[in-house]
Amino acid sequence: MEAIMNFIQDTGFYRIASGDWKVLIMMVISFALMYLAIVKKFEPLLLVPISFGMLITNLPGAEMYHEIFFAGGHVNWEIFGGSPVTAEFLAELESMGVSEAVRGTVAVGQTISVGLIDVLYLGVKLGIYPCLIFMGVGAMTDFGPLIANPKSLLLGAAAQLGIFITFVGCRLSGLFNELEASSIGIIGGADGPTAIFVTSRLAPHLLGPIAVAAYSYMALVPVIQPPIMRLLTTKAEREIVMRPLREVTKREKIVFPVVVTIFVALLVPSAGPLIACLMLGNLFKESGVVERLTKTASNELMNIVTIFLGISVGATATATTFLSLQTIAIMCMGVVAFGFGTAGGVLLAKLMNLFLKEKINPLIGSAGVSAVPMAARVSQVEGQKANPGNFLLMHAMGPNVAGVIGSAIAAGVLMALFG
Repeated sequence: MEAIMNFIQDTGFYRIASGDWKVLIMMVISFALMYLAIVKKFEPLLLVPISFGMLITNLPGAEMYHEIFFAGGHVNWEIFGGSPVTAEFLAELESMGVSEAVRGTVAVGQTISVGLIDVLYLGVKLGIYPCLIFMGVGAMTDFGPLIANPKSLLLGAAAQLGIFITFVGCRLSGLFNELEASSIGIIGGADGPTAIFVTSRLAPHLLGPIAVAAYSYMALVPVIQPPIMRLLTTKAEREIVMRPLREVTKREKIVFPVVVTIFVALLVPSAGPLIACLMLGNLFKESGVVERLTKTASNELMNIVTIFLGISVGATATATTFLSLQTIAIMCMGVVAFGFGTAGGVLLAKLMNLFLKEKINPLIGSAGVSAVPMAARVSQVEGQKANPGNFLLMHAMGPNVAGVIGSAIAAGVLMALFG
């Protein structure tokens, strides 16, 4: 009879009935994300693994992910390696501001078995997955539109306005410190891997809600951006037709990733890993001599890392950290970040038109957020609504890919300032 009772008490059903009801809310949230990904097709490649990771980490007793291994913002290798938890270790975590809810998951003398997600999460914590994702993005990206129209680099930079305005807003709210505000601000770059890269270094305890916000709002770009674009432009501006871009030579495309890597890594060393991987992937593509590496980076490697990244990030969204006022604030600030990022690109394009003989359609400025190629497609759609003969897609790809570079640089600046 005792053995039967031990078995019953070890089940997740018993733990939920004993008061662990918050996990039920997290499971419902994970189902909602699955619905958005599968039925509504909102960023399914990442929301499916993220939502499933959120589900399995909140199953009581599964023990796949342990927040205590990564408490305090770094990997606690000692207990990760199997050493018992000590009173000194818990006291150190308390002095670092780690919550009682996380510290209370272990006791002095306890030895913790490493779970599957604990191992996979090391790729996030050590900055491996986001960099590999950037390599795959580089292998699939054509920087030709940016090279053909260097002015679009300014539009990509202006679209990072949302990052810094959100940072200021978070600080003024009093809910977040500088590290947390920096991580939340990066949502405005519309670049999931960059948001994960920065958050894993500056505010790892917010990784779950920030990742969910970043990818959810990336999926909602076609909903969020058009009203802002129409509000800030006149019909005449939206009807502006731009001349076809010049043809970019193969030599230019090969030299570009090398020059950008050197310049950005020297200017903002903190952004070096992301930019280097992005440009290496692009060099694979443009050199034309490593087709196998290009295909691997853009397909097999990209797909494998996406699975590991999604599950790992989703698993950080535990009931302990996700169900809080901070999470609600992060979701709200994410909308602000996207809105100001979109507005920044559009308004700079309008400003540039005051000085340019050959006018720019301001709609392409909204593509400066680095949701590639979705934001560029939104510019194309809005342009054709105003003028059916307008073809803005390739022009919008310039600011779009510039936004990828811009968000990485912005991330490097924030990490250099507050990391």
